[in-house]
Amino acid sequence: MDSLYKSEQGKNEILNLYDLKLKELNIEYQYKIADTTYGKTNIIISGGSKNPPIIIVHGSNGCAPIALETYPNLYKNFRVYAIDVLAQPNKSAETRLNMKDDSYGRWINEIINSLKIENVIMAGFSFGGLVILKTLEYNESKIKEVYLSAPAYIVNGNPLKALFKIFIPMKRFMKTKKIKYVEKFLSQVFTERDEFAIKYLSKVFLHFNMDFTPVPIIKKVKANSIKTPITLIGAKNDIMFPGVKMIKRASQIFPSLKTHILLQNSKHVQSKKDNLVIENIILNK
Repeated sequence: MDSLYKSEQGKNEILNLYDLKLKELNIEYQYKIADTTYGKTNIIISGGSKNPPIIIVHGSNGCAPIALETYPNLYKNFRVYAIDVLAQPNKSAETRLNMKDDSYGRWINEIINSLKIENVIMAGFSFGGLVILKTLEYNESKIKEVYLSAPAYIVNGNPLKALFKIFIPMKRFMKTKKIKYVEKFLSQVFTERDEFAIKYLSKVFLHFNMDFTPVPIIKKVKANSIKTPITLIGAKNDIMFPGVKMIKRASQIFPSLKTHILLQNSKHVQSKKDNLVIENIILNK
């Protein structure tokens, strides 16, 4: 299988930033590798071993340390399992799964079985939301509750807006290597400036073969079959997965939707303040 990284040097530059972010978190953790049908999956574990389990899933072109930074206090109450999603710029296998079949759901359930955990809470952002919903579709028997922040797989935004505000700046950076295009991209997607994201995504855009496959939408019959309680957080100014549209459809198709929140001043990637709001919802469940 051809590597998703364009060069070994580029891979090292991305993984060096991964390690830097993990070190900056200044938390106690351990690595675990889960062997799955789809390849080895890297997991960063933190929090007391007797705490209830929570799996956190990062978004597209992300990694486990970013997920840990997003919700920095979960380890105090939970045994946190931060998963490096397959085929993303991180330390898991480079196997690219099909978003339209049950591969992601089967993969996560294999991880849960290998960890020997039950009554699992799951929390995910963006593409991580698709991974979680696929998990519930495939087998939700070991999942207690889920929290989805600006998740993929419920609605999609206007493709023309995405083209001009997101993809064209990204492609211009890849062609010119001018950092202003990364900043332009981030200004449309991030609620607040993130210096690490600028460094990390600059490397990812240049050195990693990203997946531009259109994100599918969950079918009503699949959503109707889910019984696990869902808390949904949408962002009003989200170009990719518009919050108002998302909450409206989710309210119609998910009988297990427990509660929903619309972040009024948020773009797709939430601010630190809003992430703490989401974290507090999980901690005070």
